[in-house]
Amino acid sequence: MSRRTRIFIGILLIYTAGIAFLLYRVVSDIDPRYRESAEESLVETSQLIASLVEQDVIAGAINTARLEPLFRTVYAREFSAQIYNLHKNRVELRVYVTDRSGRVMFDSLGRHLGADYSQWSDVNRTLAGLYGARTSRDVDGDPRTSVMYVGAPIRWNNEIVGMVSVGKPVQSFGQFVEDARARTLWVGVGSGLALLLLAVIVSVWLVRPFGLISDYWTWVRAQKKLSLSRMARRAVDAVRTGFSEMRDALTGRNYVADYVQTFTHEVKSPLSAIRGAAELLQEPSMPHVERERFLKNIERETQRIQEIVDRMMELTALETRRGLDRTEPVALAALIEDVALSAQPAAAKRNIGVRVNIRTDASTEGDPFLLRRAVSNLLDNAIDFSPQGSEVLLTLETTSKLARVTVRDRGPGIPDYAQEKVFQKFYSLARPHSQKKSTGLGLAFVKEIAALHRGRIELGNAARGGAVATLTLPLLPSSHHSSHH
Repeated sequence: MSRRTRIFIGILLIYTAGIAFLLYRVVSDIDPRYRESAEESLVETSQLIASLVEQDVIAGAINTARLEPLFRTVYAREFSAQIYNLHKNRVELRVYVTDRSGRVMFDSLGRHLGADYSQWSDVNRTLAGLYGARTSRDVDGDPRTSVMYVGAPIRWNNEIVGMVSVGKPVQSFGQFVEDARARTLWVGVGSGLALLLLAVIVSVWLVRPFGLISDYWTWVRAQKKLSLSRMARRAVDAVRTGFSEMRDALTGRNYVADYVQTFTHEVKSPLSAIRGAAELLQEPSMPHVERERFLKNIERETQRIQEIVDRMMELTALETRRGLDRTEPVALAALIEDVALSAQPAAAKRNIGVRVNIRTDASTEGDPFLLRRAVSNLLDNAIDFSPQGSEVLLTLETTSKLARVTVRDRGPGIPDYAQEKVFQKFYSLARPHSQKKSTGLGLAFVKEIAALHRGRIELGNAARGGAVATLTLPLLPSSHHSSHH
């Protein structure tokens, strides 16, 4: 049995156990709820009969003469009542009255007259001024003969002189319980099966992402030193990856369609330029200088298409990676200084200075190659938009949990209309010095790298002019902060 199959079966078992437990809880709760309802009505009935008897109490002596003919008549009554699925045709209530010592003075069934009931909880608690109730069986060992009794005190001059207890066979409302239990079971099992079917569908859908759980444990076992924060981050990444895959499964088709459409649009312009130049080159009478110019055009536009394709393939490869395969601590100060050094020749061509301001040592966990690409892209952007003779500033600073890399230029800044679009694929602004546009994939690339590292990228205008890009990354807990002077 494969790992995926075991996970699939495990999910189904969890769903089934959950449904069974829920059904058990609901069904087992039916009987107590019906008992509570029946007990509540018995409380009112016992109080009513107690008040009836109190009217005949003389000098502390209880007179039950009125009750005997009353119950004879009640028991003799014939009626027909259809209560949902239950048909009722006789009164099943039973009543007994005791004196202050607990001796039975009246029994509506005439069975226990003169008996000492002082040991029953409904009697002794009621006579003590407390709420008294009990459930006991007429026949020992036969639960079908259970009767619920509720007591009420009989008072004379604010003194308890006896009590009334009203009983109702549990079987009379037990029919409702059985009916409700059967209905609940049918509904529960039906719902459970429907939920199980849904669970199967969802489980099939989830099996691929949840295979990541096993990968996660493999990673945990491979760690020489375990950190709870790193384990938690890795677990969150695994779940995020799973949901991203589900999202992709739903949106993949539209995504590809949009991608192809945008790509086609971007490539159309350089292809038209190449075709136009190729047609003109066929003219035999074209001067050599003009021919050279058109060949240069073809070369430039071909290079542009190549650049778009390369960048796009890089971005697509990055987007399909829903997590970093291999991570390591990355010292950001060294990375920034290295990127700044690499960009010096391109900046020097236009007399642009690149200044680095490292305020703290800081490390993040991630892919050093990708992080370098991200910072490099931001710096290249800043140099492209910087006026001749200006300066680009790279800053590294930290908060308690975050490392912040900012790249600031002295260029024209971002126009208001472009603020919301700068991270869109293929969206690009013309470079001030050359009026040329880039592939428009650089910032989208940076955004993907930031997301893979649980960070974010923001681009806005600085207060005193120019644009400022801010790459925020989670700080490695073991990072030691020390100021550079």
